[in-house]
Amino acid sequence: MGTRRPNVVFIVTDNQSPWTMGCYGNDEILTPNLDRLAAQGTRFANAYCVNPVCSPNRATNLTGLIPSQHGVHNWLGQEKPSAQMGPDAYCTIREFSNLPQLLADADYECGLSGKWHLGDSLHPQLGFTYWFTKPYGHTGSFYNSEAIWNGTVYTEPRYMTDVIAEHAEDFLRNTRLPFFLYVGFNGPYGLDQDLRRVHRNRWTEYYADKELRCFPREEVHPWLVNNRDVINNVQAMRNYAAAVSGVDDGVGRILETLASLGLAEDTLVVFTADHGLSGGHHGFWGMGDHSRPLHMFDPHLNVPLLFRHPTTVPAGAVCETMTCNYDLFPTLLDYLGIHAPEAAPAGLPGKSYAPVLRGEHCKPPEQEVVFHEYENTRTVRTRTWKLTRRRPVGPDELYNLIEDPGERTNRIDDPAAAEARDDLDARLTRFFETFADPQYDLWRGGRSKAGLMLDVKPG
Repeated sequence: MGTRRPNVVFIVTDNQSPWTMGCYGNDEILTPNLDRLAAQGTRFANAYCVNPVCSPNRATNLTGLIPSQHGVHNWLGQEKPSAQMGPDAYCTIREFSNLPQLLADADYECGLSGKWHLGDSLHPQLGFTYWFTKPYGHTGSFYNSEAIWNGTVYTEPRYMTDVIAEHAEDFLRNTRLPFFLYVGFNGPYGLDQDLRRVHRNRWTEYYADKELRCFPREEVHPWLVNNRDVINNVQAMRNYAAAVSGVDDGVGRILETLASLGLAEDTLVVFTADHGLSGGHHGFWGMGDHSRPLHMFDPHLNVPLLFRHPTTVPAGAVCETMTCNYDLFPTLLDYLGIHAPEAAPAGLPGKSYAPVLRGEHCKPPEQEVVFHEYENTRTVRTRTWKLTRRRPVGPDELYNLIEDPGERTNRIDDPAAAEARDDLDARLTRFFETFADPQYDLWRGGRSKAGLMLDVKPG
C-alpha cells in the first residue's frame, strides 16, 4: 500500500438489503455502479448487522462495540428530539475509541456528508472538519428535507440523495491527503411518505410499469404493526426500487469523482448499509421495530458489503465467510495499519478480516458464529442454526437455516433440535456475559442511551 496510508470512502445506505442489488442476484432493480464496484473489488456474501434498526449499527460501525457496550439499543428519537438537537444534545459514542477520531489523529482529513443519527447533529463530531448532515434520522420525504450546513438548519428543496452525493464530491475536490469520507445516504429508506405517492427522481418513469417480482407477495404477518398498507402495494415497490437506483447514481458520482481526480487507485471504498429492509418478506415491510414482538428475520439483518482498493483488494472476489458489522472497525484499523486502543471494558467482540482484503485468504473459520441484539431480543446464528431469545417471556424461535432458509418452521420445542438449541443457548449466554457492559446490559437491568420500544425487564 506504499508509504502513505490509503484514503477511505465509507458509504452507508439507509435500510437496504443485498436482495436489492444486481451483484447479489437482482435482475430487476438497476444498480450498475454498485455492480461495477463489486466486480472491481471483493463482495461479502454473508454479511450481517448486529441490530435491525439504524442508530445502533451506525454506532457499531464506528466503534466495533455492540449495543450492550455502547448503550445505543434503538434508533435515536424515541427518547426526546433534544438529544439530537438542542440543549440536551450529545454524541452518543464520544467516550469510545472511534474510527473518525482515530483517523483524524493519524492525520486524515475527515468529512461527513449525509445521515449521522448519533447525537448532537448541529456540531461536527469526532474529528470531522467537513459536516453536511441531517438534524434527525427520519426521512419524511426525499424533497424539502431539513439539512445542516455551516452550523445552520435549512430546508433543502432538491432531491436529498443527489445533494448528499454533491457534498461528497465537494469534499473530495477540496480535501488534502489522506482523507476519510463518511457518506450516509438517506436512501433507499422505504419508510417515507413518498412511498405512498410517487418517488420522484430520474428513475420514476423507468419503474412506472415494472412488475418487480423480486418483492415477495405474501399475506400481512400478524406481528406487523406499521406499514401494513404497503404490503403487496406495487406502487410502493416501484418507489423503493427508484430510490435504490437513485442511491446507485450517487455512488456512481462519487466513483467518477475519485477517478477524475486521479484518486481511485489510492482509495479504499467500502459500501454497506446500516441494516436491511423487508419489502414484503415474511409479510413485513420495514425493519425490526415495526412488529410486536420485535423481530430478527434475516431480511433486516443481512446487509451488502463491498470493498474496492485496486492496488490491494482482489477484484471480482466473493468471500463466503459470515461476518457481522462489529468486525468492520477492527478490520479497517488492521487494513490501515492503525493501532486500536483498548476498548471498554471487555474489549472488542469482533475480529479483523483484513487478510481477506489483502488477498491472503478467504477461508471460513471452523466455527462461524454471529450475534445480534435488539432491546429484549438476542439472537445467535451459525451456518446451520439460528436461535432467538426474548426476555422475559418469549416467544423464542429456532430455525434450521440449511433446511429452512426462509425461517418458516420454528423448532424451539422440537426434541430433535434440543441439542442444537442448548448449544446455541450456551454460546449466547457466554458471549453476552463476556462482552456486555453491566450499565448497558438490558437483560440485567442496565440502561439505554436511546428510548426503548419495549419496557425491558430482566429475566
